[in-house]
Parts: sequence; structure tokens; C-alpha cells
Amino acid sequence: MSLFIVFEGGEGCGKSTQTRALCRHLSRDGFQVVLTREPGGTRLGERVRRYLKQTNETPISPLAELFLIATARAQLVSEVIRPALKQKRTVICDRFTPSTLAYQGYGRGLDMDALREVNDIATDGLVPDLIVLLDIPVEDGLNRKKSKESDRFESESVAFHTRVRRGYQKMAKADPKRWLVVDGRLPRKAIEKKVWERVGILLRRESHA
Repeated sequence: MSLFIVFEGGEGCGKSTQTRALCRHLSRDGFQVVLTREPGGTRLGERVRRYLKQTNETPISPLAELFLIATARAQLVSEVIRPALKQKRTVICDRFTPSTLAYQGYGRGLDMDALREVNDIATDGLVPDLIVLLDIPVEDGLNRKKSKESDRFESESVAFHTRVRRGYQKMAKADPKRWLVVDGRLPRKAIEKKVWERVGILLRRESHA
């Protein structure tokens, strides 16, 4: 059974923790699962990730940032995601196209229609079955990251991250059938439960399709 599930959210929201938790849950129930991330997931993607995450290096324009991410995404889709889905595996991805709309669109101010077109080209029209948004106040998320060295995105202003959060909220509100919004401040197990309940609905629907 193939499902494509994406986790989204601002800095420090807990995406990585929840992607791993869902992967373990599905694997225990006998599903074949592929866990990946953006940017990354391939040799090319990981190189792009390292470059994008660096701070105090050569400045990257918003447009160049967009195309670096799109390059990594195109490789991930063709090398990892589509082959896994064809093999009837469930793919869980830490970030996908909504991140581009949130960060490069609402955050950086690039044209949204242009971003959607770039996303569509990079993914060849692939869309997730479920997008889990772990929503958390900006200050709370950034405080969780204070013990670690900040990367290029984490070093942005509170105003930038506030625009990103509002962008996520707007996208989720516009498509509630595809998005699940969970309060990222909830206890880890409570978040896991809410996510699993929604995934269970999708699994039952797929099994009866």
C-alpha cells in the first residue's frame, strides 16, 4: 500500500521526531516505509542541503535558493519517492513543496504563482496524500534551537519566521482535506496519537479502494 505523507512546520516544531515515530509505527504494523527529507535524501540533495544550511558564507539570493531546492527536490522525486511509491511503499518526507511556498514565498516574498510552477516541474505533478503541519509559535520553536548552532534559515528574523508560520496556516486552512494541523507544543506522544489517527483513516480508505 503506497501513501505519500509529508511533515511541515517552522523551525523547532518537532518534524524530525514525528517522522521517525510514524515510520516506526507503520513498520511495526508490517508496512514497507521509506523515510526521507528535504533538501536531501540523495547524494546530490545532501550536498545542496549542506550548502543551504551554512551561514556566513557566500550570500544566496532568494531566486538562487529556490532553484537549489528545486534541483534537490527533482532528484529526490525521481530517485527515491516515485520508485518507492511504484513499489507500493509508504513514503514519509520531512518537508516538501509546501516548504517552498512558506519559506521562499511567504517568507522571502517570491511570486507564488511562479513558485507553484517551479514546484510542479520539479515534482512532475506529484502531491502528498497527507500534509501534517506541526504548528508552534515562532518564539517557542526558535527557543528549542538555541542550544544548537543556527543555520541559514534559523538565523532569519522573527518577522521572517512569523510570515512563514502564517503562510503555513493559510495553506492548511485552504485545503483541510489534505492537511492535518497539530499543536506542536503538545506532548510528543499526544502528537503521535493525532497523526496516527489521521493516517489510520487513509490506510482504511486505501484498503477499501
